[in-house]
Amino acid sequence: MQDDAATADAYLAWWRLAGVDSAIGESPVNWLRPVAARPATPMAATITASIVEKPRTLESFLEWLAHDPAQPERRWTGAQIAPSGPAQATLMVVTDLPDPFDIGEGRLLADRAGLLFDAMLRAIGLHRDAIHLASLFTARPPGGMVEAADLVHAADRMRTHVALAQPRRLLLLGDRTIRALMPTDGAASPDSLRQFNHDGGIVPAVATFHPRLLLTQPAAKAECWRALQSLIEETRP
Repeated sequence: MQDDAATADAYLAWWRLAGVDSAIGESPVNWLRPVAARPATPMAATITASIVEKPRTLESFLEWLAHDPAQPERRWTGAQIAPSGPAQATLMVVTDLPDPFDIGEGRLLADRAGLLFDAMLRAIGLHRDAIHLASLFTARPPGGMVEAADLVHAADRMRTHVALAQPRRLLLLGDRTIRALMPTDGAASPDSLRQFNHDGGIVPAVATFHPRLLLTQPAAKAECWRALQSLIEETRP
């Protein structure tokens, strides 16, 4: 029995020296053949479909935004603040995320920043009820910090949101919102009127400081006013 084991070991050692390190069959195998992709499982197909398929109306988009389990807000505690205002509004305003005071009030741009925002709207002849107001994120993450992947996701769905809301003009508030939706290469002034590309085409847009920053840096109000003037001038023939 021991001789049989020694013989087997010697036999295997000979094959290892010959370079054979795995089991082989009698028939030759084309190891360079293309490997066919495995068919997607039903669950994988469902996930892919949910990524590709987007809501096609503003109403279904808002429902999807509030309840879809794949949205990043589902991972955070705290209340959500839904977008507000009519479709096809003269102006759509996009901010980054709710402030802590906003969560308590149940509306975006509350407290002192909200009072300043209302004054900004009055300066261009508008009021809250006439605009469509939304934020990149409907809830506030811990510490107000968002992951890069979540920001990319939020920017993508906001392009869909703008396409479905169909505003005449777009105002982006705050550095995080601007970097996510309309990064600049320096060729254009940040407060000038530009074209925002969304899922359905383009819309005139301007970017400026968030009211929360203007409260701490009043000197920036002059640049903000120039941005608002761009929105006013867009309505002239």
